[in-house]
Amino acid sequence: MKTMRQMAAATAAAIGALLLSACGDVLNNPYPSADKGKKIIYEFFNERPKHFDPASSYNEGEAYYTYQIYEPLFHYHYLKRPYTLEPNVAAAMPTVTYLGKDGSVLSATAKAEDIAESVYEIKLKPGIVYQPHPAFAKDEKGAYRYFDLDDEKLGARQQITDFEFTGTRPLSSEDYAYQLKRMVRPKLYAPAAEVFKVIIGLDELDHQLAADAKAGKINPDGWIDLREYSLAGVQTPDPLTLRIRTKGKYPQFIYWLAMTFVVPMPWEAERFFAQPGMAKRELTLDMWPVGTGPFMMTRNEPNRLIVLDKNPNYRHDTYPCEGEPADKARGLLDDCGKKLPLVDSVKFIYEREAIPFWNKFMQGYFDQYASTKFAGLASFDSALQFQSGGLQLTDSMKAKGITMLTEVEPSVQHFAINMLDPVVGDGGQSAEDKERARKVRQAIGIALDIEEYRAIIGNGLGIAAQGPIPPGLPGVKPGKDGINPYQYDWVNGRPKRKSIDVAKKLLVEAGYPEGRDVKTGEPLIIYFDAPDSFKRERLELLIKQFKRIDIQLVARLTDFNRFQQKHREGNVQMYWWGWNADFPDPENFFFLFLTKQGKVKYQGENTTNYSNAEFDALYEQFKGMDVTADRQPIIDRMVEIVRRDAPWFAAWHDESFELNHPWFGNTKPGKIIKDIRKYQKVDVELRDKLRAEWNRPTIWPLFAVLAALAALVAFGIRHYRRHENARALPEAQQ
Repeated sequence: MKTMRQMAAATAAAIGALLLSACGDVLNNPYPSADKGKKIIYEFFNERPKHFDPASSYNEGEAYYTYQIYEPLFHYHYLKRPYTLEPNVAAAMPTVTYLGKDGSVLSATAKAEDIAESVYEIKLKPGIVYQPHPAFAKDEKGAYRYFDLDDEKLGARQQITDFEFTGTRPLSSEDYAYQLKRMVRPKLYAPAAEVFKVIIGLDELDHQLAADAKAGKINPDGWIDLREYSLAGVQTPDPLTLRIRTKGKYPQFIYWLAMTFVVPMPWEAERFFAQPGMAKRELTLDMWPVGTGPFMMTRNEPNRLIVLDKNPNYRHDTYPCEGEPADKARGLLDDCGKKLPLVDSVKFIYEREAIPFWNKFMQGYFDQYASTKFAGLASFDSALQFQSGGLQLTDSMKAKGITMLTEVEPSVQHFAINMLDPVVGDGGQSAEDKERARKVRQAIGIALDIEEYRAIIGNGLGIAAQGPIPPGLPGVKPGKDGINPYQYDWVNGRPKRKSIDVAKKLLVEAGYPEGRDVKTGEPLIIYFDAPDSFKRERLELLIKQFKRIDIQLVARLTDFNRFQQKHREGNVQMYWWGWNADFPDPENFFFLFLTKQGKVKYQGENTTNYSNAEFDALYEQFKGMDVTADRQPIIDRMVEIVRRDAPWFAAWHDESFELNHPWFGNTKPGKIIKDIRKYQKVDVELRDKLRAEWNRPTIWPLFAVLAALAALVAFGIRHYRRHENARALPEAQQ
């Protein structure tokens, strides 16, 4: 009897506790209870970042982190459009002085060909210090605590927070000079090194470091004290003054100063991470950035969780008070003058698949959905619909208070060819071979029907590209004058893709009638290289489109890191890639076709390895022109060359959208702006309230179980009593 009662009481107590918990915290909340009540942005990532080192990082996925931690000299106003460059760490915009070949000062209106040097003088804001970090930690005697480590002394430390002591120091102009020298450090992958060789002396420093490494004077795998090397084009007259001298005139150089290539790098950080045993534990600058920005990385488990916490040493920085006319109505000016950042942390949670992420977003466990990360939105039809020629939220999404923001991105997604390829690139031996290959690329450009591709794969979002420059940037022509005449005709007031017959005719002219080499009879096979995240339905559509012109497409998919390595080695043929504008000028796209940006030879960002002498000459002329000058004729000619040669033979501009929960505020699309997290805010009380409503447990089955258990216990008690009475009756009758 006692056991039965105890079991009933215990079960009732357990169900009661479960019911009480259902009235408190949400049962399916995936986050620890320690997060409750904190201003945390819950973000997601679906691909492991590779580089956080500012010299190496040049990837959109990495920018979500690096621009929150590092601070470039300049940045873009968060709310103003067109994009407006303004001081960030710099106290003001730079003063620029032009010098002639004899060193004389020239006027601001001097011709580019007369300018031998441009001198940028930049004043830094005072009082800026670095985040707390063990690299700066010193003992009572002023000696660095962690500069004598080895594998044994490191012990079980795996995360940067495993070090007991931290320190800091003031930012100095010398830290920017140190970082610029790192652009040519041996064995450090720096994709923009060729761009920065516009700085006087950087090319010479590159050769000197390479020679010293070859002679054994420095160890590329260890710490190289770059303070011992001079860089003629960079001077630091005092801790708050940075002077940069560049070759000739290059007005777009200031845009590069707004990127994380030019951020302060303390020598202590490089010295700290170069010690034995660090790399083995993934304690490197590529994993653990050290900056002065609003956030600092406190957790890095790249296949699970990355955490950015508010930097307690962050300088005084406030939310903007100006913007576009519509910003005030949207509440984007409500936080005018408030100290930044507005949240305590940003937590990035790894979500490889779209459907589990989408479910968590709808439950309120992620604050935002960004189509730039999961292009294939799960349950698209339940969330969005096309009405009046545009994308609209469904009623069910509106009922949750979810809002949507859209943007035609200043970016180009493209299918392209490795121009070193001997079959369809410029790798052939003769002018005839090159011409054949060019016609093949032009034919593929017609057959790859981007309109069809976006309708099927991209839910109709995005627009087909007519050239290498995205809409909204200077030099893009609208209407008939702006179409790519090698792929489109102008019909009834709009561009219309040329017919497959035109593509087949080009293949005949190239010597591939019906997709076979006229000389050998062998079929024309194109190998398509892409990351393994490239979805199967996309691949099937590409194969189908290639079949229309009798070309066989064979896929070679691999993980993203290996995919990048294949690019560096030139082991790709056709591939898919994308480029997001770093700054609002066509030069940022033209440089992707520059010979000296070739991926294989120069480790630059020209992934096609395209080389054209006329284009290179025009580029040099273009980059010396002021952005206010009439650059249209030279832009037109450069665009024509790229269209004709077709290293990118099919491209489009994404139309991205964000879905924001009602508690997530101060969001505004702006692809070029990267340091966004310090401006955004979270209404924690509203989030907790709606999460509880959306995830309220269904508890009636618990009552049913309790009722069934009560009935079972009652039946057991009756059965027990009958059994006892049945045993007692014969004894009473004796």
